[in-house]
Amino acid sequence: MDWLYWFKPWEASILVAGATAVAAILFLKGSARSKPSFQQKSYFWAGLVSVYLVSHTQFDYYSEHQFFIHRLQHLVLHHLGPFLIVLSRPSATLLGGMPPRIRRVFRLMAGWRPVQHLIRALCNPIVAVTLFCGLIGFWLLPAIHFTAMIDWRLYRLMNWSMFVNGLIFWGLVLHPGPILSVRLSPGSRIVMMLAVAPPQIVMGAIIFFASQELYPIYTICGRAIGGLSALADQQIGGIILWIHGAMMSAIGVLIVVRNELMPRKHVRQEQSS
Repeated sequence: MDWLYWFKPWEASILVAGATAVAAILFLKGSARSKPSFQQKSYFWAGLVSVYLVSHTQFDYYSEHQFFIHRLQHLVLHHLGPFLIVLSRPSATLLGGMPPRIRRVFRLMAGWRPVQHLIRALCNPIVAVTLFCGLIGFWLLPAIHFTAMIDWRLYRLMNWSMFVNGLIFWGLVLHPGPILSVRLSPGSRIVMMLAVAPPQIVMGAIIFFASQELYPIYTICGRAIGGLSALADQQIGGIILWIHGAMMSAIGVLIVVRNELMPRKHVRQEQSS
């Protein structure tokens, strides 16, 4: 089979294709001005490409017809993709790639009081943790999940909500500087990442140890991988949520700790020299 087949959209989305293209063009144009490091470029492109691959290729077909692949898709959309994009610190580069007029509009919008109030609310640690875990649990409610998987509009809303929420959460906990006027201490950011791990472990364990099929939509529509039972599919999906979701928090904590210790190490080296 032609390998290009796997990169063709299962269900073409102008919004996904357009948003990816705009982000890519802005980053390329902005890179000529802000000169991001090779590491920043690598993080950004790895994050953007991974999000595109799981949402706008044949991978999307398998995520609609196999529960554990659906969990892999959301692991990328809600965790890995946003995580990598945030690590690239793309704000300055993306803004630099915008036409001056558009850049001014963005800055005016950022200074608008309702927008600032919304950002402060979303950046509240309790709200951010609740939304991050709550969205995972909401879309995994069997009745909600069933409806989302048969209605393309809800399906896309589900995926977009996971991606946008991932950008907000990981941007808040991994970004060392203030987000507009909101600045969290390293301790607060570490606690937030630790706080989202137990709910994911509990949800993953509930799915893994369920004795009956929780998501019959995959049986009704037909599983993409033959020979894998409904319970086995469900258990693999539960493990992905249980282990890999919590693992991202652990990696995030290590990054924050490293970023906090490195400046102090440099200061001690300068003082000793």
